[in-house]
Amino acid sequence: MQKFLAIASATAAMTLASLGAQAYEAGDIIFRAGIATAVPNDDSDPISLPTDPPTVLPNGVEVDSGTALSVMATWMFRDTWGVELLAATPFEHDIDLADIDIAAGSTKHLPPTISLQWYPRGGQSGWQPYLGVGVNYTTFFDEEVDPALAGVLGELLDVTSAKLSLDDSFGLAAQAGVDIPLTEKWSANLGIWYIDLRTTADINVTTGSGDKATVSFDVDIDPWVYNIGIAYRF
Repeated sequence: MQKFLAIASATAAMTLASLGAQAYEAGDIIFRAGIATAVPNDDSDPISLPTDPPTVLPNGVEVDSGTALSVMATWMFRDTWGVELLAATPFEHDIDLADIDIAAGSTKHLPPTISLQWYPRGGQSGWQPYLGVGVNYTTFFDEEVDPALAGVLGELLDVTSAKLSLDDSFGLAAQAGVDIPLTEKWSANLGIWYIDLRTTADINVTTGSGDKATVSFDVDIDPWVYNIGIAYRF
């Protein structure tokens, strides 16, 4: 029994020491990595196809969720304040026409975000919750028109080729998260962001007769981004 109590006491002391060393302080660098899922809270303008009379799709498009690997680095310039840079591998999203339920296309994007973070328990041991606000820049690439949409455009407009492009976006971002200590240096991390992400989509088409036209509409993607991962304090 005494041996058990001694082991338990030693374990408790090591745990408390580990938690005590987990206090975030000015000068610390916190590296986080994990898996992030972007869930769009999307809203699209109607799409007006240049038929005669015009064909209007009143609900526009819907943007599906995408998952990527996340990488974040925070520099603590005060015990309770830090600056974070968020990066990730490319997110990929499928895009569907909302009114006729067919695939419209797909795109990839990168969403680098810089945020000012507040750590209310900075300088104290234990869990480290934080809140942040910052600026996001999202760049789109590898946009593609789905064959299903190309077929519809071919029937309606005699389209022989179609290309999709999405404008890059600047917007505000807000976040909340928590680091849960595991050892002296390592923590589990949970985080969530809301990103103001708005873009204009252009579908550039060429008809069989050689005529060219552009179908443009605005899309608010405004994703919630959920992250689970690990954190390491340098």
